[in-house]
Amino acid sequence: MIVDIKQKNKFNLQPIHQRVSVSFNYEVYFTQNLFELKNPTLAQVITADAETKPKKIFAVVDAGILKYQPELVKQLVAYTKFYAEVLAIAAEPMIISGGEAAKNDRNLVDQIQQQIEAAGLCRHSYILAIGGGAVLDLVGYAAATAHRGIRLIRVPTTVLAQNDSGVGVKNGINAFGKKNFLGTFAPPYAVINDSAFLTTLDDRDWRSGIAEAIKVALIKDASFFDFIHRHTPALVCRDMDSMQQVIYRCAQLHLEHIANGGDPFEMGSSRPLDFGHWAAHKLEHLTNYRLRHGEAVAIGIALDSTYSFLAGLLDCSDWQRILKTLSALGFTLYVPELAQKLSQLEDPDCLFRGLTEFREHLGGELTLTLLQGIGKRIEVHEVDLFLYKQAISLLQEFRVKF
Repeated sequence: MIVDIKQKNKFNLQPIHQRVSVSFNYEVYFTQNLFELKNPTLAQVITADAETKPKKIFAVVDAGILKYQPELVKQLVAYTKFYAEVLAIAAEPMIISGGEAAKNDRNLVDQIQQQIEAAGLCRHSYILAIGGGAVLDLVGYAAATAHRGIRLIRVPTTVLAQNDSGVGVKNGINAFGKKNFLGTFAPPYAVINDSAFLTTLDDRDWRSGIAEAIKVALIKDASFFDFIHRHTPALVCRDMDSMQQVIYRCAQLHLEHIANGGDPFEMGSSRPLDFGHWAAHKLEHLTNYRLRHGEAVAIGIALDSTYSFLAGLLDCSDWQRILKTLSALGFTLYVPELAQKLSQLEDPDCLFRGLTEFREHLGGELTLTLLQGIGKRIEVHEVDLFLYKQAISLLQEFRVKF
């Protein structure tokens, strides 16, 4: 029997159609020495909440910071006492190991949520996440899922977190061998960038965050890429003024895209801010996270830029300028894991599995961002794996030449 699905179903009532719009507002602040008693920034951020004071706060701190600032926890506690009319520390700050290992340990989410429950935090309380991007992602996930959302104040302590991951709306942890498999879209209450933290970074972490600035410059702002290119020597020499300008513009471009790009929670298939990331995420896993996220992103940018050149989308001069800028900043643009098992497409250790995982993470059709020029992007829905193999070979040759 053939059923006409267009025929009105007399057994069902008409559906109720409803549309809900939710507006999110949060500020990104820039300061120095956040926990000095004379610096009222944090207290003012919470004072902006017109509800009853003082507010409970619970801090989670990246242990890596304490190697360079061992008095940080004491300073935080002293700060809350100094501003007791605004802040009430709900429990001793929790210290956790940072880096990607934090996002690979699902038990940490439980431990943070147990502390939240024990401290009696509610949806009008605040969680203060102080650390690099991995810690911010982890704490943000725990905060977003406790009570369906506790107010999160991020204090990013690395370049990458201050200009990219810490200012966005994503939270998550790794699971099943996949980057950010578990997570939420939950904007923070506020973000406070403290430049003093950057002075303690080693060269790898200082450099790593610049990759995200190059990424957003390449897809959105040619003049910003020119700035990075011109200031490469200063950035290599750790000039703080140049870095602050890079961080500010990078954060600004990310926030503009989130707010005005039309898809802040990635309901569609387009993710231009993930230019270079399909390979980067896979390389992080393949190298057992030997690569920092920014280092993997630099390789992913180089790979997709090279593919864009080979596909006839990007001029040779622009392609060479991109790779030379990345190399001059100190990034390695080739690792052996790029080339392993490329003919074994179903092998989990094949780089090209990253394309499938990238599509699966979002859903819908494969959508990759490539370059038509510096500051000019194009989206494609299929790729030529032979050209990608050529691109990998070119990156290996580039490493030898430069």
